[in-house]
Amino acid sequence: MSLFSPTTVGSTAVRNRVSLAPMTRLRAGADGVPGPIVAKYYAQRAGIGLLVTEGVFPSAESRAYPGQPGIVTDAQAAGWAKVADAVHAEGGTVFMQLMNGGRVTHPDITGTDRIVAPSAIAIQGETRLADGTKVDYAVPHALETSELATVRDEFVAAARRAVDAGLDGVELHSANGYLLHEFLSPASNQRTDAYGGSPEARARFVIEVARAVAAEIGAERVGIRISPAHNIQDVWETDDTETRATYEALVTGLAPLGLAYLSVLHADPAGELIQDLRRAFGGTFIVNSGFSKVTTREEAVSVVEDDIADLIAVGRPAIANPDLVTRWEQGAEENEVDQATVYGGGERGYTDYPVLQA
Repeated sequence: MSLFSPTTVGSTAVRNRVSLAPMTRLRAGADGVPGPIVAKYYAQRAGIGLLVTEGVFPSAESRAYPGQPGIVTDAQAAGWAKVADAVHAEGGTVFMQLMNGGRVTHPDITGTDRIVAPSAIAIQGETRLADGTKVDYAVPHALETSELATVRDEFVAAARRAVDAGLDGVELHSANGYLLHEFLSPASNQRTDAYGGSPEARARFVIEVARAVAAEIGAERVGIRISPAHNIQDVWETDDTETRATYEALVTGLAPLGLAYLSVLHADPAGELIQDLRRAFGGTFIVNSGFSKVTTREEAVSVVEDDIADLIAVGRPAIANPDLVTRWEQGAEENEVDQATVYGGGERGYTDYPVLQA
């Protein structure tokens, strides 16, 4: 296998084995509608085999950040239709990451009376409101067992809106401390019903969401992202035995669904745990080594050639280099990312990075 060889993700052909990692960019404004610069941003990067959007909220109370895009209203769906059209016009493939922020938000961000989580445990720390004010994270409402179906169905409805808008599929965000990930960790999930306690019980809700979304839009259009032991936003997974049991239960439950892919963020993607999960999943496998270092061309090539994964998800280099795959094919120099412009703002640091001259 070569990094630059075509493959399929689910039933969708992709031109190479590089994936755009889902990265928070916060350019949607107060209404959560992705505008023309969002379409331009993704279209610029259509040379990357699989584009995965930043996390998109499926309900008002699940919005994690000011400027985050949604897929709740007709206007938001229409904005995403323009994104899909722009990407497809350049020959690209794009999946929408669906993200319920869970407790990683505040009612002054969501505009709702509450935020939700598996258990009523707040994150220690502060979040930033639209006006720049910092406030302590709020104590979330612990979802009742009877309320879980509503949250599940919000994912289902969002997935339907996404594919109806023309996106090629969706990715369920079960990583980085957001709602689905919160269900997996004993630190954030202290439930006493059928969705808490054992590794199998903690994995149950994530599996149910994946099954329901796959039934709605087709499993070949559904991917899922996980981050075992990433230990972020107070979702602690520090017991190796417990972590392995949890993710083995999760992947064992997901495997029969025939999902398009499993994407894993982990510092050691070639390690025993992650490769065991790959074998248990049995389908297309994507890895990303995390936030601590920048993915290099050499690493990306070796991940595929050494059969560590089928694709590699790339973050910061893809922000700074819209033509990243071309640069890697040619061995060309890369632009450096401007970290100060990653989150929010306008076109600066978003759509203004230069490409190679013909």
